[in-house]
Amino acid sequence: MAGCDAAATAAAVRQMAETIEQHHTELTHLDREIGDGDHGANLVRGFRAVVEKLDADEPGTPGAVLKLVATTLISTVGGASGPLFGTAFLRAATKVGDAETLDAATVSDALSAAAEGVVARGKAAVGDKTMIDAFEPAVQAAQSAAEEGSVADVLEAAAAAAEQAASETAPLEARKGRASYLGERSVGHVDPGAQSTAYLLRSLATSASGAG
Repeated sequence: MAGCDAAATAAAVRQMAETIEQHHTELTHLDREIGDGDHGANLVRGFRAVVEKLDADEPGTPGAVLKLVATTLISTVGGASGPLFGTAFLRAATKVGDAETLDAATVSDALSAAAEGVVARGKAAVGDKTMIDAFEPAVQAAQSAAEEGSVADVLEAAAAAAEQAASETAPLEARKGRASYLGERSVGHVDPGAQSTAYLLRSLATSASGAG
């Protein structure tokens, strides 16, 4: 993700698609425990469509790449995850604007805008057992890392925080979404949205470090 230009951003998105391919069975299993059982399959369908659009016409700025991801996920992913992830990417794209390259502060701000979009769309808060439980700690960690760190530092901090936070959703009782219908039976299961958020942020961190 050197330079964090449009090409690097598109490459990072392709890596996210690969990450979802690798983990979609696990995500579907998690969702089967407390949801519709389609989270992994929906994300796979969405990111495959994203890659097809990138192959057809790769945008010229990072923001345009993010907007392509947003509009594609919103139009192709069913359930709650399409609108939520789509909104996250759209808010990030808006925050990035027409910048040719992304620095640490811009990436941190984009993550913050993405999380704000998810909150606005899903009306969830930390503790509700949703993707916000992974996203909010990731944003806080990213903001701290952005003060003196690189893009790679920002995304590594975000990924590490999201991974820990996702695992900590297991003991929570769901208060939003289909999982909330289960009440106490939702306890003991990791939230699939939080887990997929952690996987996507880890994928971005790997791309930023040059390892992926």
